[in-house]
Amino acid sequence: MDLAYVCEWEKWPKSTHCPSVPLACAWSCRNLIAFTTDLRSDDQDLTRMIHILDTEHPWDVHSINSEHSEAITCLEWDQSGSRLLSADADGQIKCWSMADHLANSWESHVGSLVEGDPIVALSWLHNGVKLALHVEKSGASSFGEKFSRVKFSPSLTLFGGKPMEGWIAVTVSGLVTVSLLKPSGQVLTSTESLCRLRGRAALADIAFTGGGNIVVATADGSSASPVQFYKVCVSVVSEKCRIDTEILPSLFMRCTTDLNRRDRLPAITHLKFLARDMSEQVLLCASSQTSSVVECWSLRKEGLPVNNIFQQLSPAVGDKQPMILKWRILSATNDLDRVSAVALPKLPISLTNTDLKVASDTQFYPGLGLALAFHDGSVHIVHRLSLQTMAVFYSSAAPRSVDEPAIKRPRTTGPAIHFKAMQLSWTSLALVGIDSHGRLSMLRISPSMGHSLDVGLALRHLLFLLEYCMVTGYDWWDILLHVQPGMVQSLVEKLHEEYTRQKAELQQVLSTRILAMKASLCKLSPCTVTRVCDYHAKLFLIAISSTLKSLLRPHVLNTPDKSPGDRLTEICAKITDVDIDKVMINLKTEEFVLDMNTLQALQQLLQWVGDFVLYLLASLPNQGSPLRPGHSFLRDGTSLGMLRELMVVIRIWGLLKPSCLPVYTATSDTQDSMSLLFRLLTKLWICCRDEGPTSEPDEALVDECCLLPSQLLIPTLDWLPVSDGLVSRLQPKQPLRLHFGKTPALPGSATTLQLDGLIRAPGHPKTDHLRRLHLGAHPTEECKACTSVIEH
Repeated sequence: MDLAYVCEWEKWPKSTHCPSVPLACAWSCRNLIAFTTDLRSDDQDLTRMIHILDTEHPWDVHSINSEHSEAITCLEWDQSGSRLLSADADGQIKCWSMADHLANSWESHVGSLVEGDPIVALSWLHNGVKLALHVEKSGASSFGEKFSRVKFSPSLTLFGGKPMEGWIAVTVSGLVTVSLLKPSGQVLTSTESLCRLRGRAALADIAFTGGGNIVVATADGSSASPVQFYKVCVSVVSEKCRIDTEILPSLFMRCTTDLNRRDRLPAITHLKFLARDMSEQVLLCASSQTSSVVECWSLRKEGLPVNNIFQQLSPAVGDKQPMILKWRILSATNDLDRVSAVALPKLPISLTNTDLKVASDTQFYPGLGLALAFHDGSVHIVHRLSLQTMAVFYSSAAPRSVDEPAIKRPRTTGPAIHFKAMQLSWTSLALVGIDSHGRLSMLRISPSMGHSLDVGLALRHLLFLLEYCMVTGYDWWDILLHVQPGMVQSLVEKLHEEYTRQKAELQQVLSTRILAMKASLCKLSPCTVTRVCDYHAKLFLIAISSTLKSLLRPHVLNTPDKSPGDRLTEICAKITDVDIDKVMINLKTEEFVLDMNTLQALQQLLQWVGDFVLYLLASLPNQGSPLRPGHSFLRDGTSLGMLRELMVVIRIWGLLKPSCLPVYTATSDTQDSMSLLFRLLTKLWICCRDEGPTSEPDEALVDECCLLPSQLLIPTLDWLPVSDGLVSRLQPKQPLRLHFGKTPALPGSATTLQLDGLIRAPGHPKTDHLRRLHLGAHPTEECKACTSVIEH
C-alpha cells in the first residue's frame, strides 16, 4: 500500500471543521465518498455536516447541512450510488437523493423517526441483484461466463416480482425499524422489537440471505455477553408494513473463554458481517485500552448426534440425522495494537475452500482482504478468513504539499494520528480513511499484494476488473490508480477485443460505457492521449443522435414494429445517393414534424453536428497522422453513417424552420453548404463501408476536401473537458497534500501538457504539422521559424 493524497480542512476565522464523534464514512459504486464532520463556530454551536466528494477531484467537496439534531451515526449508499441514507443518535433517518443527477446538489424529502432511540446499524433493503466473479474463467470469451447472476431473492417484492425499495435500521434499545418506499412516494414505516426480552444493542450489523430474509447481529458491548443473531422477515399486509423476528443461534467470543484474556479485553468494539449478502460469516473485535483481538466466525449446519436408545425406538431417526445451525470459529489473531476502524471488501468473491484455492492458483488477490486500522497509525490488510497479514501501511511519511518543495520535515512527538473510519473501494484497489484530525487520506492497494506477478498476468487481472466495472456500471477510477503508461495500449486493445466477442445486443448496451473507459485509460499515456478527443466526441455524438431520434414520432399510432429512428437508419444505409434531397424523399417527413420552439431550442446541437462534419472533412487531407484529433472518425463507418443520418434530419427540420439550420460562413452566397458536405461525407462513408477501416480515400475526394478551407470557414471545436483531475498526475511514493475547497496548482505530467496543447481547429496540413511541433520543447530559433511559416 502507498499513500496517493491527503485532503484536509483549512482553518476559517469563525468556524472550524472537526471530526464528528462517532465518525461515519461511505463509498459509493460511483466513487463518491460521503463523510461527516461537526462544524464548530466561535460560540461553540455545532452543525452536523455531510460532505460528498468525487475521488478524482477531492478538493471540490459539496457540504450539506444535514439538520440532524444529534451526532450522525450511520451513512449508507444505495446500490446505484445516487441516494444516501443518514441516521443520527436521536433516531432520525433521512434519505438524500441527487437533484437533476448532479453530484453537487442533494435534497431530502423522505425519512423516518424512532424518537430518542439512537441508530446503530442501517442498510438499504436488498434488490435481489447479486453477481459472482469467476476468476478461473477470466480467459473466457463471454462476459456471462466470467460474471454470473446468482439466484438471490429481494427483501420484499411488489406485484410482478419487482423489488420494493426501502431501508432497515437497528436502534440501541433493541428495536428494528423498516421503512418502505411505495411507487406513489408514500413511506410505510413499522417498528418491532428484535425479541420479547429487549436488551441494549451497542453494536449491530445487517446482512441478507438468498431467500429474501434479513439477519441482524447485535452485541451489548461487553465481551462477556453473547453476540445475538436474529432473522427478520418483512411483508406488507393490508397496506401496512409487518415485521416478524426469530432468534438464531448466538456465540461467545473465543477470547472470553481464556481466563487470562477475559479481563484484559472487556469490550466488543467492532461487529461486522463479512459482506451484506453473506450472513454466514461475521467478524468480531474485542479490545482494551491498548490492545485488540480479531476473530472470524462461520455459521454451519451440523448433524445432531442421537442416542442409540432413540435410534432403536424410531429407526427413521437413525436414517436421517437431524441438523442444527452452529457458529464455529474460523480464525483468530494474537494480541494486536488497539483497532480503531475496520473496512470490508465489496468485491463479490466467493469464500468457499474451492474458490479460495482458485484465487490462490490464479494469484488474484483483490477482494480477499479486509482492512484494519490501529491506534498507532498503521493499516493492515488481512485475509478475510485466515486473518493473515497481506499488506501493511505505516503513516510515518508525511505527504508533500503540491505548492511546497520536497524538504525534510522534523518529526513530531505526541499521540499517533489514526483512522477513525475507513472504506474500501468497490474493486478493493483503494482505501479511504478519515483520521482523528478530520483529514481524508486515499491509499492505493496493489492488486498483487506485494507478490511478484508476471506483466501479462497483472494486465489480465486489471482487464478482468475493468470488464467487471463495464458489466455492472460501477466507476473504475480506483483501477486507473494502478495502470502504468506502458499498459494503456495493451489494455485498450484487449478491452476492445473482449467487447467485440460479445453478442450484438450486449455490445449495444455497453457501447457508451466502453468509450468512456477507453477515454479514461488513454489519458494516462502520452502515446494515446490524442485518442481521448475522439472518444469524447463519439460519446457526445451518440448522445446527440439518441436525443434527436427520440424526438421523432410515428404519424399514426398503429405503426409497424420499427420506430422512426430505426427506419431512418435503415433507409440511409440502403440509399447511397450523394444527393441529400434524394435520400430525404424516401422518408415519411410527417414523422419529423416538431414544435417550432423545440426546433429552435435544438439549434446549438444541430450547429455542433454541422461544424463537426465540416471539421472532419477538412482534416481528411491530413488523415494519415494518428496524432491528429478526429483521426479515428475518418475510418469509422458507423460514426460516419450516424453523422449522415443526422444531416438528413437537419435538412428536413430546416425546411420546417430555416433558423434552426447550422450557420456556415461561405465564400459564395449561391453555394448550398449542406448539400456539399453531405456529398463529401457520403463518399467517405461508402469508402469505409465497402473497403473497411484500413481503406484509403480516393484522390478526387481528398482534392475536394482540400478546397473546403477556401469555400467555408473551418470552425473551432472544443474537444475535451478541462483536464484538472488527479489520476494522471499522481506519482508513486509522492503523495499530494490538498485542501478542501481550494483548487490546487497540480504538477503537470507529459500527458496533461500534451492534452492542454492539442490543436482545437484544423488548418492547412503543413501548418498543422508545425503547430504540433510546439507540443515538445523547441529551441527559440525553431519556434521563430515555425511562427514565420505559419504567418506566411
